[in-house]
Amino acid sequence: MGTMTNGFTRLTEQFLVHIGVERGLATATVTAYESDIAKYIDWLETRGIHEPDAITKQDVEDYIAALDQAGESARSKARRLASIHEFHRFALGQHAVTADVSAAVKAPKGASTLPDVLTVDEVTRLLDAAAAGGSTDPVVLRDKALLEFMYATGCRVSEATGANLDDIDLDEHIARLMGKGSKQRLVPLGSYACRAITAYLNAGRGELEQRSSAKIPERRALFLNKRGKRISRQSVWEIVKATGERAGITKPLHPHTLRHSFATHLIQGGADVRTVQELLGHASVTTTQIYTHVSPETLIETYLTSHPRAR
Repeated sequence: MGTMTNGFTRLTEQFLVHIGVERGLATATVTAYESDIAKYIDWLETRGIHEPDAITKQDVEDYIAALDQAGESARSKARRLASIHEFHRFALGQHAVTADVSAAVKAPKGASTLPDVLTVDEVTRLLDAAAAGGSTDPVVLRDKALLEFMYATGCRVSEATGANLDDIDLDEHIARLMGKGSKQRLVPLGSYACRAITAYLNAGRGELEQRSSAKIPERRALFLNKRGKRISRQSVWEIVKATGERAGITKPLHPHTLRHSFATHLIQGGADVRTVQELLGHASVTTTQIYTHVSPETLIETYLTSHPRAR
């Protein structure tokens, strides 16, 4: 962790354990945080600041200004400030400081955060890893169907966990999703997703349902957990994370990454923004327009900002 000593050392160690172990963030994400905070603290120490509670709002603003003078991109500055915000919030929670002096410091203009996305090849690796070599284990069949469904529809994790059997029409290749505000929308299901869901329904879901200890088994839910109950959001997070690790994907990975990737790949394939808006269930096209800025070049930049040592 650079040359830091004194009051910063233990707090930083605790912070890294917090995000890496307690929050379960990906190794690459933890590495990015570690690099950002080390550089921030090294800079503070050149100003004679050696304790967390000695930092002022002006110091944070001056640091961002120093990054600007050093020629850092708006996106890079935004990411570093996000790391600083997280660090200061943690310090406040640990009572290492009496106030979060970074809270009022805003990211520079033009630094809106682009979503984490996978390349088409990475999505393929992820979905292949979910199949576990063609295993017919009910849990494997479910995981494969779940991830194929999420990528094919661009659904939110709550929409995946809330999906019912009667929301799926495999003959028509259509899924009905219940979005925010109980708004329903119909989205197409590709052939890969239909095949994976069919395999799961034929040889996986029934066995999972039988594992239920409840007097009345879960008859409606599309995706069940290992105990025959409707799958939870936390379980989906764990499935995505574990499958990503097996696929060798080192980017930050969470259920929404599949949604971001779905939208980005559609835009890059020439889809109209309004169409993507409807598929995602966005109330405003403004929300969808961020995906028009995710080009192959920014995919590379996203990777490098998540892996600062690769620069």
